[in-house]
Amino acid sequence: MNQAAIRHTHLTRRTALLGLAAGASAALTPRAARAQDVVRIALPTKTYYPTVVTEAAIRQKLFDRQGIGAEATVYRGGAECIEAMAAGAADVSLGGPGIIGVAVRKGVNLKLVATSTRVNCGWYLLVRADSPVTKVEDLAGKKVGITSAGSGSDVLALWTNEAKHTPFTRVPLGGGGLVPNLRSGNVDAVVLYSPLSFELILAKQVRVLIDYAAEMPPQLVGGWAVTGKLIADKPDVVQKTMNALYGALLWMRANRDAAIALIAEVDEIKPDVAAMEYEQTILKLATDTSMGMDELTRALETAKLIGITDTAPIDQIIDTHFKPVGA
Repeated sequence: MNQAAIRHTHLTRRTALLGLAAGASAALTPRAARAQDVVRIALPTKTYYPTVVTEAAIRQKLFDRQGIGAEATVYRGGAECIEAMAAGAADVSLGGPGIIGVAVRKGVNLKLVATSTRVNCGWYLLVRADSPVTKVEDLAGKKVGITSAGSGSDVLALWTNEAKHTPFTRVPLGGGGLVPNLRSGNVDAVVLYSPLSFELILAKQVRVLIDYAAEMPPQLVGGWAVTGKLIADKPDVVQKTMNALYGALLWMRANRDAAIALIAEVDEIKPDVAAMEYEQTILKLATDTSMGMDELTRALETAKLIGITDTAPIDQIIDTHFKPVGA
């Protein structure tokens, strides 16, 4: 299996032996815990805010202060994280109500326990700086690049079709194909994520048509999900894990320069891009971790845009007993 490339001065690497079809992974700062309980955190990708927040919690010894250990592993996407939890190889991950609802419907015992973000941080609809397209409606009948069908970018593209009454052709290009195809003119616009979106914006190579964090109605875009087994067997570990993760977010909000340096290191990006990631992502993450019914319902409605309709009822996919201290 190929390991995901992660470079830190104090970081070791391993391949997680999960017996899954696509289970290549790498450990993010695994720490040999002195505590009896070790929580295993599955992260969807390396350059993503949950990875930075988790790394901050580890470096600031917030898990240690809670009396537990933590082992964080980076996978190749959210689906692999859910597979790892279903296989008993991970305890905690980030997910949205749609994917968690489908997993629960299929018999996987998971629960969302806290809101992580209510907005699509760092996601933009972008055109080239020299494009004749000046507004979303100009894209009618044109081609817009997305990563793949059913992806987060596809959700946002379909939402744009519906909200702006602008039909365009969605072209799946893969994550690595979005920018080259935009530059070459093969597509007229792309739905792009951070920090890549920030790099292009700061370089003035693109113009923003939609900032999805600002324009989409608030909803539970992402939340921390925990296995039902951990909730049932060790609810105190769940509470301590949330305390550490949200404590890390509060530390980042209170320590701007150190947080930007950490983002630059973990994501391997330039300081100015890391600063934009801090301002446009970290500072927009939820500090109120409650899960409102309206936000959950809206998230499930949005998931229907890509055909996610057969989900478990909301009361079967959430657990509201855990309140992160200080969050």
